[in-house]
Amino acid sequence: MSEGNNTPYDYSSYYDEGADYPPTNFSDVKDFSQVFLTTLYSLVFALGFIGNGLVVYVVVKYRNQSNLTDICLFNLALSDLLFVFTLPFYSHYARVGQWTFGDFMCRLLSGSHQTGFFSSIFFMVVMTLDRYVIIVHAHRVTRYRTMRAAIILTMLIWMLSMFVSLPDFIFTQEIQEKSQKTRCYYLEESKVWERYNLFTTNVLGLVIPLLVMVGCYSRIIPTLVNMRTSKKHRIVKLIICIVVAFFLLWAPYNISRFLKFLQEKGKIPRNDTWDKNLRVSVVVTEAFAYTHCCLNPIIYAFVGQKFMRRALKLLKNFVPGIRNLPDSSFRRSSVISKSSEVTSTYIM
Repeated sequence: MSEGNNTPYDYSSYYDEGADYPPTNFSDVKDFSQVFLTTLYSLVFALGFIGNGLVVYVVVKYRNQSNLTDICLFNLALSDLLFVFTLPFYSHYARVGQWTFGDFMCRLLSGSHQTGFFSSIFFMVVMTLDRYVIIVHAHRVTRYRTMRAAIILTMLIWMLSMFVSLPDFIFTQEIQEKSQKTRCYYLEESKVWERYNLFTTNVLGLVIPLLVMVGCYSRIIPTLVNMRTSKKHRIVKLIICIVVAFFLLWAPYNISRFLKFLQEKGKIPRNDTWDKNLRVSVVVTEAFAYTHCCLNPIIYAFVGQKFMRRALKLLKNFVPGIRNLPDSSFRRSSVISKSSEVTSTYIM
């Protein structure tokens, strides 16, 4: 875990009088990050676990009726669950200012955190491309959207995510500092992988997914507007929410990390005020970026009428208060031809 990779920053290093930056009193930054990160990580863990856990449960319960969209939704939820399971450990790390879980957990959690992050992004990209081909090239690709293709695609994405995250499994480890604090960090001779992580997180985690979303949805929206479906305006709003939420939550974090990198390389002047503001910016934008895993179930699942019907049917067996809730609110009107396929793809 380091200032250059996508796992939560090694905040303990911010408060040491190291040789990488002049002695500055960061006690106020430390106090802020301890409270802020502990609170946000705990909240993200709770909401992310509940939301994504429900998605996994619903898809597994109705696995006999699954299609490619359901498979991607299931794996997106698994990715987010893998991601949020690491947050309690990093919450403790930020709170006490040192790593206390040992070398094996350092490597495992760093790699798992990265794998969950990249697989979540990759499955969102796949869902975007799937919607694009279904709407814009429906007649050409329908026969290829089979369960076998979904399984193969899923395996490839998980393998790619683990491959991209491999340096975190290998090169992060528990390190004893001169200050007697234990950190989960890259070895000094492995610092090249910090740049690798900065590059992959910015390019594979933000730039390419954002370009794919903007490119695909800019073609999808005009096609939807010309379709005979009563739900086209709702679908367009959903598309806008997907792109805007992704950009607003992840872009500030990536920009803050890139500015921190430029500062370390001497491209940006260093002074106490700028240094403190940049460190606080990294802390805040990172925590809010991680809330995206809580929004994924809402954006991709709970807005879908098919999913909501299934979820409510299951919840009625466990939550007495919603047993009398009518199902008519979630009935989908039938739409013929291509519009029906588009509606079923978005309003799942």
